[in-house]
Amino acid sequence: MAEGNNLVGVDIGSSSIKVCQVKETRKGRSLHKLAFAPLPPQTIVDGHIMNAGVVTETLSRLFADNQIKQRNVAISVSGQSVIIRKITVPMMTPAELDEQIQWEAEQHIPFDIKDVQIDYEVLKRQPERGQMDLLLVAAKRDEINDYAQFVREAKLKPIVVDIDAFTVQNLFEVSRGFPTDQTAALLNLGASLSSLNIVTSGVSAFTRDIASGGNVITEEIQRQTGVSFEQAEAYKCGESGEEGDGGPFRQAGMVPQQVHEIIEGVCDTIAAEIQRSLDFFMATSGENEIHRIFVTGGTANLTTLRNAIQRRAKTAVEFFNPVERLTIETRTVPEALLRERHAQLAVSVGLSLRKDKEKRA
Repeated sequence: MAEGNNLVGVDIGSSSIKVCQVKETRKGRSLHKLAFAPLPPQTIVDGHIMNAGVVTETLSRLFADNQIKQRNVAISVSGQSVIIRKITVPMMTPAELDEQIQWEAEQHIPFDIKDVQIDYEVLKRQPERGQMDLLLVAAKRDEINDYAQFVREAKLKPIVVDIDAFTVQNLFEVSRGFPTDQTAALLNLGASLSSLNIVTSGVSAFTRDIASGGNVITEEIQRQTGVSFEQAEAYKCGESGEEGDGGPFRQAGMVPQQVHEIIEGVCDTIAAEIQRSLDFFMATSGENEIHRIFVTGGTANLTTLRNAIQRRAKTAVEFFNPVERLTIETRTVPEALLRERHAQLAVSVGLSLRKDKEKRA
């Protein structure tokens, strides 16, 4: 349950920072502000901020240059510092659960319980069995504190810390809704990390972060052809048809045939890794079908990767546009930036749906 004003969504990714501000009116939701800035390589490695000064300076500049006056923000974490488990516990009252959750977490979280921040959501109550299903989330305190501190140093106030996979789920639910009788997989394909969230009957049933993304493709192009990282990235974006980054290589004919073959090979490897996670879910959940796979994120622009995922999963793959249900305020949102970067905005838009006053349902 949430009330109050929308927070500004700040997505600090491994290759860029995305900032979105959504406003809600009686006419619906609108994208009021959009800001984007790339980060130098190695600024963030495996979810850890290695160059705090760059992150803080970039955040400050984005808010100043785009005249974003709201300072209350929502941020998110992902990767190895986050553990998500679906567990079953005896039926109990909310007060009893608050007292018991630390002990329950100790049974399922492979970190020292003193080193993590715990949160949970009741997924389903089964009074006839005397049980209830919980979604248990643990994130390392150091990681949360580091991200929050860097945001504070940019003169911002972090109100909410979310998980990447759940921000995408929340956004999808607001945009399209989930069928009550189907299972869908949401894939956010980023630069160095991809998040998978499988949702059954509107409830998250399985989540996993996959340590693979668009940078793997760029690095393999670079390794096999001997070009610079920037040139390899331009080749990749030319293949995907993205505007802006591909520069003069956007036309498919300008991308060497060798690069096409490299991209196809790496995309098949990434798709195989994703398929292993889908197979694991099917083998352990009792579900017999994933009805549709929705992909978003910058790497989702690659048709070759979408086709590889669809071929291996034997399931329809559809691109999910994070801003498809938002009215765009053209006076304050740069049209060219939105056109070029819309696929990368799922986490930042999802975060911007969070409110500054939230209570547990």
